[in-house]
Amino acid sequence: MGTITASMFLMRWELFSALMMFFASTFNVKCRQRSRRGLAFIFTGVGIGMSCWFVTGLLGITFSAEHMAYMWDVISTAFVETMSRAPADWPIP
Repeated sequence: MGTITASMFLMRWELFSALMMFFASTFNVKCRQRSRRGLAFIFTGVGIGMSCWFVTGLLGITFSAEHMAYMWDVISTAFVETMSRAPADWPIP
């Protein structure tokens, strides 16, 4: 019993996101059958968001303010470095 409890505690967000993906898929199908395209689009977005959350949770990726600032710094540094090496007359029409 302790093993099941521990696994449920450790996997709670992954299980929640998997359950939300299931519900989003189910509601998406129901909304498409009833020609409610707006709601189907919303449930599609919820399903995609939950699947991204599921994968990042399984991979152990966290999104904190520190990590986001570091990612932005790396991206901006790489962009500036790439643009500084680009030819002045690029692209040629």
